[in-house]
Amino acid sequence: MDQNALTVTALTKYIRYKFDHDDHLKDLLVEGEISNFKHNVRGHFYFTLKDDHASISAVMFRSDAMKVQFKPQEGMKVILRGYISVFEQAGSYQIYVKNMNEVGLGNLYQAYLQLKEKLEKQGWFDEKHKQPLPLYPKQIAILTSATGAAVRDIIHIINRRYPLVKLLIYPTTVQGDNAKHEIVENIHKAHQNPNNDLIILGRGGGSIEDLWAFNEAIVAEAIFTSTIPIISAVGHETDFTIADFVADKRAPTPSGAAEIAVPDQRILHRDIQRMKQRLEDTLVGSIKDKNYQLTQVLDRYIMKEPNRLLMAYSQRFEHLNESLRLVHPHRQLKNSADKLTELRVQLSRNFHHLLNKKQDRFNTVLVNLDYVNPLSLMKKGYTLTRKNDVIVKSVKQISVNDTLETAFHDGVIEVTVNKVNKTE
Repeated sequence: MDQNALTVTALTKYIRYKFDHDDHLKDLLVEGEISNFKHNVRGHFYFTLKDDHASISAVMFRSDAMKVQFKPQEGMKVILRGYISVFEQAGSYQIYVKNMNEVGLGNLYQAYLQLKEKLEKQGWFDEKHKQPLPLYPKQIAILTSATGAAVRDIIHIINRRYPLVKLLIYPTTVQGDNAKHEIVENIHKAHQNPNNDLIILGRGGGSIEDLWAFNEAIVAEAIFTSTIPIISAVGHETDFTIADFVADKRAPTPSGAAEIAVPDQRILHRDIQRMKQRLEDTLVGSIKDKNYQLTQVLDRYIMKEPNRLLMAYSQRFEHLNESLRLVHPHRQLKNSADKLTELRVQLSRNFHHLLNKKQDRFNTVLVNLDYVNPLSLMKKGYTLTRKNDVIVKSVKQISVNDTLETAFHDGVIEVTVNKVNKTE
């Protein structure tokens, strides 16, 4: 037996190694006609790509096949992007397809890849250049077609989630030769309004030709240099454009952009209620602590029996008097008597000062407690009005025929608005 003979497996692996390490075969575009097309139950594409003189087997796995925007058919001319490798079990080579486009779109796709590679090398897609979106935007500029479904979806979702924000529509052509210039112009217009703190740029789905305005270099530059954060919402979830990579945030659809742009008022209301409850708990706890401190002060013996303090000085006086009686010098006796009188006056003054100070402190605590009692304010004539369980803070929240609940200190009434007078 020849000791240099290779096994079929070893030979096949060597051939595959040659294919996998050939730079020309790692990423290439191939044009041809689809033949023997099969779409199996797992979602994979199996077919033959041929021309007049040759053919090659091709496979496109489900994760990549899902991104194809058309239905491949027998005899269709396509351009494939992928790599060549060996299928060892069959001992044959084939192309593993990553992208598929109909003939006629190949030039566009190549231009897309070239611009994407260029901008990626320049760092335009880097996370460090992404601006954070405002948590609570005040005014959003929407750049899209004024008549498409995208703008209706965006307005509807934002108004439902966060009606406090103001929306400005910048009608924009999003398809055709002039679209790129109009997109750039409207991005610049949005910057002229100082109240705009977020931009949504988008449109509905379509072919690569329909979306091409968002793959233009001047559009990418306008997005990259924008000082206002931009959400790109172009096409469907499987569509990716240059604008998506450059923008501060990519949304899978225009509806998704609306959800990303603003918070949900239901969640905000829940958080506010939780914060309110924590504040109330903190206030109640603080009042309990102050009451405890006041009780501790009132329980001290000096507050209950102030004469004990005087008794201590009286005992001292007796002791001094006895000392004077023993030494008997008249001047010392008079001086001590004068000093005793002074001490008594000082003692009385200090005692009353201390007593008054404690009494004032006690009264102040009681008054402060009364001030923070909401019912005390409502007894003076103040009321609390709600509309749909939301506290009314401005007449702008009220419309004619609204039903409101007004709370008094001793009950709640329900009223219907007949007229609204707004102060200019």
